Amino acid sequence: MIYRSTRSHGHEVTAAQAIVQGLAPDGGLFVPKEFPAAFTPAGLQELFALPYQELAKSILERFLPDYSSQQLEAIVQGAYGSQWDDDRITPLTTEKAGSHYLELFHGPTLAFKDVALQCLPRLMKTALANSADQRGIVILTATSGDTGTAAMRGFQALEKTRVIVFYPYQGVAPIQLKQMLSENSANTVAVAVEGNFDQAQSRVKQIFNDPDMNSLLAQHDLTFSSANSMNIGRLLPQVVYYFAAYGQLLDQGAIKPGDPVNFSVPTGNFGDILAGYYAKKLGLPVGRLICASNKNNVLTDFFKTGKYDKKRDFYVTNSPSMDILVSSNLERLLFDLCQDPDLVKSLMEQLTSKGEYQLPEEMRAKLDGFWADYATPEEIEGEIKRVHQESGYVIDPHTAVASLAAKHFKEQVAAPGPTVVLSTASPFKFPETVYHAISGQAVKEKGLPALKQLTDLVGSLPPAMEAFLGRSSQEIVIPA
Repeated sequence: MIYRSTRSHGHEVTAAQAIVQGLAPDGGLFVPKEFPAAFTPAGLQELFALPYQELAKSILERFLPDYSSQQLEAIVQGAYGSQWDDDRITPLTTEKAGSHYLELFHGPTLAFKDVALQCLPRLMKTALANSADQRGIVILTATSGDTGTAAMRGFQALEKTRVIVFYPYQGVAPIQLKQMLSENSANTVAVAVEGNFDQAQSRVKQIFNDPDMNSLLAQHDLTFSSANSMNIGRLLPQVVYYFAAYGQLLDQGAIKPGDPVNFSVPTGNFGDILAGYYAKKLGLPVGRLICASNKNNVLTDFFKTGKYDKKRDFYVTNSPSMDILVSSNLERLLFDLCQDPDLVKSLMEQLTSKGEYQLPEEMRAKLDGFWADYATPEEIEGEIKRVHQESGYVIDPHTAVASLAAKHFKEQVAAPGPTVVLSTASPFKFPETVYHAISGQAVKEKGLPALKQLTDLVGSLPPAMEAFLGRSSQEIVIPA
């Protein structure tokens, strides 16, 4: 399979090259030149009977034909093994009130990023081994919270690979920061930057495409790559858990084969929900994809008006991983809608120069598979409290955004099929917000003391959380 840039006609690479490069030289994102054929209904039924590892292999091999069957088998077995605390990898929980939550936080860093970032390093290592390229790789990544720790854990001690994570100073939750600074592998480092996630991500893209910086790396036999969802190797593993969710609904008797299922997705950089869009293109019976945003609701306005406008106040909220105004993966959706790299390039240039762009009407008309909503910080806490009171189930702030959007969707839209809420992080990663929402009282102290208060209130810590608490932390580094 050949991959191409979203912004030009000429730059084409193999799947393995796309994963190693991360970002196209023209600043675009890699997408399949021809999307894989959809699974037949019979093929889908066979998929739903597979354990998660084999399901992942069956989906990834459609996108990654230059990896051998044996290599993909080793990759998925290594990525989804004993580091997960549930054999289902992404278990579907149906709480007492009947709502479905797809728990994506059972990996080593307790966030959905583990699903991809346990897989991506193995994909990258295999790609390098298959090629004659012996250069080392410098992974540059911006994070609004969870990607940083998951990338550092995934790439730890990987030969000829270094990881530099940029995060907004005072822009991630205390426990997220503790996790990042507790990753002490010799080849990883987390660096705080003044500003917000969008600014950090923009600088990463600038560094990627800086000819002087790339020349300097070449002199040292190194090259850049990315662990953000800008990397197609980060995105593709996320497609798998939509199929896993559907299969578990079948097992529970909640649906019959072919029934549509809606998915409500906490959305910041648009990678997670784009994976659901790709799953639908592969034949999964997806009804509507609910784009759930926080107070930084640029995507809500986009889906309602067709206008993307980042010229607005940036809010630091209680769902920090979604504090984003420039959703990079939306570019892949735009390309899929128009198949015109010149138009996509023009829209991205307008976003950079003017801070906004307006979709042509024929493209906007193709967005009917999406529905959008957002939640304020107060509404997030209210949803955490509501879900806990009704069922005893505890959700994190990002999951609460999607849970509330799913509730509003059910009230406002007569859509067939159940709705699955993607639960993207453990509630124990955000003890300050969750404790306040459930108890009505503020924590006595942020960070680890708050974590103990929440544990006393709702139950014991996950093993992965206990594992990092005793580690020493790196110092916070803020470059000039």
